Amino acid sequence: MRKNLPDIPRISDAEWRVMQVLWECAEATANEVVRRLEDESSWKPKTVHTLLRRLVEKGAAGHHKRGREFVYRPLVEQSDCSLAESRTFLDKVFDGRVAPLLATFVEREEVSDEEIEELQRILDNARR
Repeated sequence: MRKNLPDIPRISDAEWRVMQVLWECAEATANEVVRRLEDESSWKPKTVHTLLRRLVEKGAAGHHKRGREFVYRPLVEQSDCSLAESRTFLDKVFDGRVAPLLATFVEREEVSDEEIEELQRILDNARR
């Protein structure tokens, strides 16, 4: 059975990276976001501004004016967005079923003893 999730806007991969900066900072100006992303992307400042505008239009981020700059902040929780993205992937690739997803990774990827114990703990708690 699925747990209720608030309406979460669809966020593109590029928008996701901008949101990660906002989640890390709690709030940031556009220029601060540009600076934080400049080492890992080749995006021009205008691209970051466009992504921030889209996130505001989608309701994923909000902003207020401070002096001459806009300060952006996330309006959605990272955990809610992660769950929404996970559900989309799960529905598309595994017909909404969790067991085949876990089986695929456990059978085909290296899983540490610590990760197995963590999965077991999560599954045990899900039974309760």
